[in-house]
Amino acid sequence: MIDVFSDAWIVSALAGLVGLMIGSFLNVCTLRWPEDESVVFPGSHCPKCGEPIRWYDNVPVLGYVLLRGRCRACREPISPQYPLVELATGLVWAGMFSYAGLSFEALRGTLLLTILFGIALTDARFYIIPDQFSLGGLVLGLGLAFLPGGIDALDALIGAIVGFGLLGSVAVVGKWMLKKDAMGLGDIKMMAMVGAFLGWAGVLLTVFLGALLGAVIFGPISYKTKKLVPFGIFLAAAAAITYGFGSEIIDWYLTNILHLPPAA
Repeated sequence: MIDVFSDAWIVSALAGLVGLMIGSFLNVCTLRWPEDESVVFPGSHCPKCGEPIRWYDNVPVLGYVLLRGRCRACREPISPQYPLVELATGLVWAGMFSYAGLSFEALRGTLLLTILFGIALTDARFYIIPDQFSLGGLVLGLGLAFLPGGIDALDALIGAIVGFGLLGSVAVVGKWMLKKDAMGLGDIKMMAMVGAFLGWAGVLLTVFLGALLGAVIFGPISYKTKKLVPFGIFLAAAAAITYGFGSEIIDWYLTNILHLPPAA
């Protein structure tokens, strides 16, 4: 029988509540940073009528439900993105702390996955990866590497250099071959951030999986519509997969494809 009053459940529930609040702030960041707007001023307001949102209407998820998805002032519909992002972020935080416990690794994981989620949202909507996510995440990744758990500081630094250098090289070669930009600078800076969290091996796996996901999922759409591929979405998904299952994927490749012993 599950003990709902156990320490693990309390930690997970509290982390989920924090995640809901982080998700509310993430909504603001993903909508304002691509437009070079402040996330502090002005305060939360209805995008249709501009009326400030009251604090009790701004409670994550619950506020949306009680308002039935409409602005209290003008009654115009509120985008379901707001509660969905809040809920998803809350579940990520609750799940990560449930899995890793009250630890530095749980903090690393939630921060990485939250940043990746924000990158996917902004790249999907604006075709932009804000520096606040990429460079800010790079600083966070390097700083967290000094804490117990995860990769050490040297591996994080090497990972950041490999991430930036690898995609930077792809961008240079691609532009030379195609006579146009083949890779955005945002993607390059993003991979430096990913390298700081996942190390150089994580960078290689993320780029491979990102290219595979992009080709399979968006490739046919891009071929027909000629739209640019928002590569950041697929790199973000690939980095999340690498964080969760990277060791298993690499070990499977080493033992089953290269017939080598698994990585230490």
